[in-house]
Amino acid sequence: MRWCALFSLMVAALLVTGQPQTAGAVERAEAEETARLLAKLLESGRTVIERNQSLIDDPHKGEKGFTPELFEQQLVREFQAKTGIDLAALPTAPVSIIIPPMAKELLPALVQASREVVRDAQVVINQRGIGYKNFIPATYGSQASARFSKASHVRLKQTAIQPRNPKNEPDEYEASVLNWLSGRPRAEAYVSELTEEGRTLRVVMPIYYAKDCLVCHGAPKGDLDISGYPKEGHNEGDLAGAITVTAPLSPRK
Repeated sequence: MRWCALFSLMVAALLVTGQPQTAGAVERAEAEETARLLAKLLESGRTVIERNQSLIDDPHKGEKGFTPELFEQQLVREFQAKTGIDLAALPTAPVSIIIPPMAKELLPALVQASREVVRDAQVVINQRGIGYKNFIPATYGSQASARFSKASHVRLKQTAIQPRNPKNEPDEYEASVLNWLSGRPRAEAYVSELTEEGRTLRVVMPIYYAKDCLVCHGAPKGDLDISGYPKEGHNEGDLAGAITVTAPLSPRK
């Protein structure tokens, strides 16, 4: 398939410099990099929730101190570690770090959507006497994606081959990419394709199970996890799913 070739060539293609051939090519390159950064930011938020999971689910504590402000601080640090980009300094980023104008607009919007998700979850997070609260990386990701997508012209989505949440069910294209990725070595890359006669760009970035994820998704397969869902028996580094970014393209005048 065409996207199979794109997967192996995409990173190299993004490093090619020079005069673009068409206005549409400029738009695609900008949207592609923006999509990659949005996916990395959502992934960073998932990582922050994962690292704070034991605190969130502590039944002995009421006020946890895991505020939207603290979440944002950790989100900014995690995203910078993954990308080298300081979200707090987007307007004054050095020229050595190329950040598309589209990304400078949309990254803060996703940060705001993520803050609002954590803000709205405070009552649940700070509830004493209850362990598992169903505020996990996947819950955060779904809610932040939905909130961001509603307020933006770009759509974010989490998906997996066999998602626990029906809202994350892959469409035909996503399923084909996930099936192709499964069983292959972990790769820091993504798949990109133009659809609707070049009017829409779709970027799919794989995400992988970290060690902490295996509490719910690891072995023994079939045992019930803390949420009451059967464990899938995955190992660290297995494909967990993907983050899909769908962006409309409009050639520049």
